[in-house]
Amino acid sequence: MKLTQPTDFELLTALDEYGRNVAANLSIHLDRDRAYLNTRLPQLADYGLVRRVGPSENAGLYEITDRGRVALQYQSQYDELGPEQYESVVDDSFC
Repeated sequence: MKLTQPTDFELLTALDEYGRNVAANLSIHLDRDRAYLNTRLPQLADYGLVRRVGPSENAGLYEITDRGRVALQYQSQYDELGPEQYESVVDDSFC
């Protein structure tokens, strides 16, 4: 899992703090480009860190997953471990 720092962790933190949200709101909270967040959120969903929620499949409403919360707990280790080892730590802690 290759995360873009600090934006991906900021997204996870915002979803954890504010709950379900869309890229437009998150871009305001984080002072980041909405279009960029629209590319990162689906990637985080592919990693299982967030999930898209309804009512419509294309609504763009996301929430953090339990795996995403575990990833936040180990955020400080991302740089020292690297993407592959970090993913293993998250997976081992999540299971």
